[in-house]
Amino acid sequence: MTVKDIFETMDYGAAPEAAGDALAWITDQGARFGCFIDGAFAAPGETFETKSPATGEVLAEITQATQADVDAAVNAARRAQGKWARLGGKGRARYLYALARLLQKHARLLAVLETMDNGKPIREARDIDVPLAQRHFYHHAGMAQLMDAELPGREALGVCGQIIPWNFPLLMLAWKVAPALAMGNTVVLKPAEWTSLTALCFADLCRQAGLPKGVVNIVTGDGAVGEMIVASDVDKIAFTGSTEVGRKIRAATAGRGIPLTLELGGKSPYIVFEDADIDSAVEGLVDAIWFNGGQVCCAGSRLLVQEGISEAFHTKLRARMDKLRIGNPLDKSIDVGAIVDPEQKNRIAALVDASDGVIHRAACAVPDGCYYPPTLITGLSTASPLMQEEVFGPVLVSTTFRTPAEAAEVANNTRYGLAASVWSENINTALDVAPKLAAGVVWVNGTNMFDAAAPFGGVRESGFGREGGWEGLQAYTKPVAKPKALKPVAALKGEDAEPQPVDRTAKLYIGGKQARPDGGYARNIFDKRGRLIGQAPIANRKDVRNAVEAARAAKGWAGASAHNRAQILYYIAENLAARADEFAARIDLTTGGSKGAAEVEAAISRLFTYGAWADKFDGRVAQAPMRGLAVALREPCGVIAALCPDAFPLLGLVSCMAPAIAMGNRTVLVASEPFPLVATDFYQVLETSDVPAGVVNILTGAASELAPTLASHVDIEAVWSFCGADVAQTIEAGAAGNLKRTWTERTARDWMGDVGEGREFLEAATEVKTVWVPYGA
Repeated sequence: MTVKDIFETMDYGAAPEAAGDALAWITDQGARFGCFIDGAFAAPGETFETKSPATGEVLAEITQATQADVDAAVNAARRAQGKWARLGGKGRARYLYALARLLQKHARLLAVLETMDNGKPIREARDIDVPLAQRHFYHHAGMAQLMDAELPGREALGVCGQIIPWNFPLLMLAWKVAPALAMGNTVVLKPAEWTSLTALCFADLCRQAGLPKGVVNIVTGDGAVGEMIVASDVDKIAFTGSTEVGRKIRAATAGRGIPLTLELGGKSPYIVFEDADIDSAVEGLVDAIWFNGGQVCCAGSRLLVQEGISEAFHTKLRARMDKLRIGNPLDKSIDVGAIVDPEQKNRIAALVDASDGVIHRAACAVPDGCYYPPTLITGLSTASPLMQEEVFGPVLVSTTFRTPAEAAEVANNTRYGLAASVWSENINTALDVAPKLAAGVVWVNGTNMFDAAAPFGGVRESGFGREGGWEGLQAYTKPVAKPKALKPVAALKGEDAEPQPVDRTAKLYIGGKQARPDGGYARNIFDKRGRLIGQAPIANRKDVRNAVEAARAAKGWAGASAHNRAQILYYIAENLAARADEFAARIDLTTGGSKGAAEVEAAISRLFTYGAWADKFDGRVAQAPMRGLAVALREPCGVIAALCPDAFPLLGLVSCMAPAIAMGNRTVLVASEPFPLVATDFYQVLETSDVPAGVVNILTGAASELAPTLASHVDIEAVWSFCGADVAQTIEAGAAGNLKRTWTERTARDWMGDVGEGREFLEAATEVKTVWVPYGA
């Protein structure tokens, strides 16, 4: 035999990781687990079996939590929350540091437990999941230490309900629990029913760390338990899982006024340009889609290859697939482990079998049991179900593109927007395409990079909210303020308040022009003496459609420089100032008050403020432990619809419009319902201020009637409402359809004061996109 023959026939020998310590821990706990409530494990109730996906062996019996268990956990968290918050950030940091050290001390136990319970290769659990979980607790211990100094005026939300999936059981726990505890919240967490063991082991570590009773509570069971948590008396819901369930959570929480963080499904593009390092890109795919059996929500499961290299790339890819090693995930020489459960394996097989594409299954040996071979499918149209739907398995679909513009267009042809990966040795190409991708995270020449300092989350139907970094902490805090009730504001009445046929003076403002309302009716507006002083058009759903179409057509505004957007805002302010007396008189006439001059001055100041912010509210470089940059960029949401506050007809409209357009958004504004004439006068200011057509569109009418249309409109990315609880519930329920972002206030805001402007509005007007750029030869 020659040396060449030896090299071609060599194979990896078995390198099993011993499972004894993990099995001993399970046995020490009695192999039957109750829920962890108020600092102790409750007696097991009705249980179900948790099995090793690799062997089918029963590992333990887990309690199916009841409503009583969930209530007990929420009550325990509620009792503990006040004391935990009063401990202060520096006091909480000590506990988080202790938990981080315990995670390090028991790293091998946790890695083996994770692999046995989940089926992922031990190398992934050992080298990625457990170290990242440790990193989250160390990082957020530091965040707790700095909270009082760096987050002044903010406090904990209260009790947080947290629901995590089965693909990264321990890491997702750390991702949610660490920031919540750091900010002074207490938690009730439900792990996935298939993978509860590392969460229960973490509960044991909480006892060892001396964590106060009730701060962390863990209830186990199926989706019914998650529904109980969502319906319980919690102050926030953080969920990672499927888009379908995320939509149900959004609908179930509508009207309750509790914040949500939803990290949902994905169909992430993996874009390879002709000048890419092909071998590195192929290895990146192995890591992204096959190393964890494709059971990663942000896996690059849609391969887009530039036509010039597609044949060569696919040839190399198939050859690499055929050499992957599938088998016992506790074997350190294994590349692809087991699918988490037979139910999931059957779902993957059904989706692939229904495909009409060209299927290549890896030629590597596939053991009996819950395993599925790495699979590549080509020849699909972009509308094919496998090109659009999340498979959550070791299945890669592929297509081609010709130009960078086409790559971005194909990549964005999906309802999801979680992550993307771009491969090119030309950094100009990579950084040109990255901002054009509808994704919350973009990796350049890499994949699946995560860190506690870098925000992570999606757009579109991949959810909203960010976890990680300073941005993630905002989701677990709220302003320290005493809310005031939002009192309804009534229009001044006259003899004839019925809708009247529209005349030539009653117009909407759509696409840079005054437009007649589709319905042809206007509402009579009276002064405090009951005299008719004008008419305001009544917009309907067709008017909303026209306004949204005009806003979509003005997409060039997002590409305008921040400097140019600032100049437009300054110009609007100057033109408003030139007509200050006229607007002040109009406000006093329509509201029956005497503070019009103060409101106009506040509106002018607010326009200058957001003009100043336009080129200053920017991103940051997250200090992730890597050779490279993790850049958190601020991007506009897109089209924002805002139902403006009633009491301040000019200032309220400006306060919604200015931050949105300063950040590059286009707007559809519903003016003050009782006092709309000030908005119809404001059209003239916009027309003389060089505002591009479609950037600002203004409708008048009843907020309660327009809210459902705005909330359900698929081409609106975010809806803001400052009109009270009833409208808020309508918006939140309607937004469940395509999971758009919502900002709904139920209490009164001091629009004339400092809380009427600032970072809160700018954060609502932007999405954070994290672009990872590794460097080095």
